[in-house]
Amino acid sequence: MEPLLCFPDPPVTQLAKALDAAGYPWMSVTDVEAAKRLEPEDGWAGAIVSAVEDPDGAFGLCRSLRKRETSLTPLLLIIEAHQLAELELREDLFDDFTIASSMPDEIEARLGHLLWRTGRGKRHDVIAYGPLALNLETYQAVVAGRPLDLTFMEYELLRFLAAHPGKVFTREVLLSRVWGYEYFGGARTVDVHIRRLRAKLGEEHAHLIETVRSVGYRFGRARWAP
Repeated sequence: MEPLLCFPDPPVTQLAKALDAAGYPWMSVTDVEAAKRLEPEDGWAGAIVSAVEDPDGAFGLCRSLRKRETSLTPLLLIIEAHQLAELELREDLFDDFTIASSMPDEIEARLGHLLWRTGRGKRHDVIAYGPLALNLETYQAVVAGRPLDLTFMEYELLRFLAAHPGKVFTREVLLSRVWGYEYFGGARTVDVHIRRLRAKLGEEHAHLIETVRSVGYRFGRARWAP
């Protein structure tokens, strides 16, 4: 795998540690010219650009990488929460973004998903839906850049639901598919775990798990739904 381009130089310590721990080769640059001069013969595998320290330099680099004859992708942008407004009308400059405070909990899941989607690098088993990302290798879950502190069964229930967006499951099916056929707990077990998951997702994202009256529960919407 070719190295990932990182900005700025030196990169944020947490980012460098996260990339090293995940086994990704990387090289940091100071500006656009350095990105051109240091680019490997086969090109960069992708880019991770932090706009925390130098927003103007970061967005300038993103713009340059996107305007090349072959636009560089994937490009993951790192920002602070208060910089969200700066992303307006700049959606074409990056493929995904993460909040700096979420590193390193989210960086591997987001980057792994982007690299797999573009066919570069090693595959990571990740379920991503809207603001939610589940890393199936590390059992980490984040929503909108915020790590979720889930019990094992909460994670398993959320993983199962998120893997089947738009599909409605009865409590009985969830008990058998998540807890197993040998589990003798009642439907209330599912209700309790759903309530806890919604609380941990937070008010803004609790709607990801919908109650279908007289039937059961559904996570999000089917990918093809309008």
